[in-house]
Amino acid sequence: MAVSSTFSGAKLESLLVNSCSSSSASSLRAYFPCQQQMKALSKPNNRGRKNMVQKSVRCEVAQSDAALEGEKMDPAKASALSALEQLKTSAADRYTKERSSIVVIGLSIHTAPVEMREKLAIPEAEWPRAIGELCGLNHIEEAAVLSTCNRMEIYVVALSQHRGVKEVTEWMSKTSGIPVSEICEHRFLLYNKDATQHIFEVSAGLDSLVLGEGQILAQVKQVVKVGQGVVGFGRNISGLFKHAITVGKRVRTETNIAAGAVSVSSAAVELALMKLPEPSHTTARMLVIGAGKMGKLVIKHLVAKGCTKMVVVNRSEEKVAAIREEMKGVEIIYRPLTDMLACAAEADVIFTSTASETPLFFKENVQDLPAVSSEVGGLRLFVDISVPRNVGSCVTDVEGARVYNVDDLKEVVAANKEDRLRKAMEAQAIIAEESKQFEAWRDSLETVPTIKKLRAYAERIRLAELEKCLSKMGDDIPKKTRRAVDDLSRGIVNKLLHGPMQHLRCDGSDSRTLNETLENMHALNRMFGLESDISLFEQKIRAKVEQSQK
Repeated sequence: MAVSSTFSGAKLESLLVNSCSSSSASSLRAYFPCQQQMKALSKPNNRGRKNMVQKSVRCEVAQSDAALEGEKMDPAKASALSALEQLKTSAADRYTKERSSIVVIGLSIHTAPVEMREKLAIPEAEWPRAIGELCGLNHIEEAAVLSTCNRMEIYVVALSQHRGVKEVTEWMSKTSGIPVSEICEHRFLLYNKDATQHIFEVSAGLDSLVLGEGQILAQVKQVVKVGQGVVGFGRNISGLFKHAITVGKRVRTETNIAAGAVSVSSAAVELALMKLPEPSHTTARMLVIGAGKMGKLVIKHLVAKGCTKMVVVNRSEEKVAAIREEMKGVEIIYRPLTDMLACAAEADVIFTSTASETPLFFKENVQDLPAVSSEVGGLRLFVDISVPRNVGSCVTDVEGARVYNVDDLKEVVAANKEDRLRKAMEAQAIIAEESKQFEAWRDSLETVPTIKKLRAYAERIRLAELEKCLSKMGDDIPKKTRRAVDDLSRGIVNKLLHGPMQHLRCDGSDSRTLNETLENMHALNRMFGLESDISLFEQKIRAKVEQSQK
């Protein structure tokens, strides 16, 4: 909903007062915890103020002080009003002088166990809902969710870093049932440039369990695909993820980091073969449960390792038939989900990769299965690469069964470490370069409002003067003459604006620094009397109030 740029200081003051006294504006309490802040603001300020935020605010404070001196007012009321003016100024400082921050709050295979990640996992179909709920929080403007088997990361644009992180963490706790303290123990927090570098590393496969694996890039692309048209998947977050896709493609093209690298699925196959006696690699009875992307990759890697026969359990036969058609010469037997336990009884190795949110195997399902042959080691192997897990942890208590999940794949990916580290260093150089480009693009967004306001200001003057000129020329002016005068006025304005506009751009194409560009922006705001930054604060506050009242 568009917000008027003429939202006045008086209305803002009224809004702030109401937010402290009216229960209908409860969503603003996070911005203005009135009682506590009033007490704090009434204390002497020994530090002194660096700068007043805007001229308009200075004027309002001065007028209020003058009114207090000229009228006999209740000292308590006078103190409260003075505190309110200070509160408004400090709030404007907080939300307009500091740019909104890009923050990532995440848990990954490197920081949190699978038991926690599976509780926090958000299915792809739920991403739009999650974005909506996150952007409904007081200090969150934009959001995105990246939830995979190895990570659950939430990217947000926050008005306040501290409050934004607190709100998102509490939201994660509420949706998962995990206490805030436990999430804080395992989460990682990254801000702005560090957050940018992280998503670029993730997209490039540098943060994956398997260095250079390609599936994560497809998952980052899916975040953008799902986010299109979702309110809250805004310009900053959308731009960040789109740039991450570019980085992922470039790293894979220029460093060949994916050459010889394995995916989670292939690592699962490698792990299973490591646990089996070597003579049984091609004879062990293989069962794959789930024929989605991960399941299909498991089948491909089994075939690459010499397996020529396997059973695939899936909800429908369509995907299995497509895989069978693609891999001619391999015996792929389809079974429905209802036959899953019967198939497990005849399997030596069971791979699970379904989207089920509850385990498919519990202790009571497995303990009555017949023992496997000593030729395959006498142990039935469950290799579970799903998050949430498809095999309950209680299955580990069954004698004759061994359970491995995604956290157990680390021993597989230690191979070729030296070569991959060299490629990772090459990738980091690309990421550093791309990070600078993204930051330059984001910095350039700072001056967009001033560019628009300056153009609008010049256009108003041009039209007014054009109208005066044409009125003096009479009513019977030929269209050709009218058009020529209009073109002349446009040309003059464009040439006059060219210099200022160039000095408002900071896109990395020249040596101008962000500080220089921002100084130019503030100078133009002062010289032309353009709308001050307080309007941005007003718009953000009003938008939050309107959102809470819907």
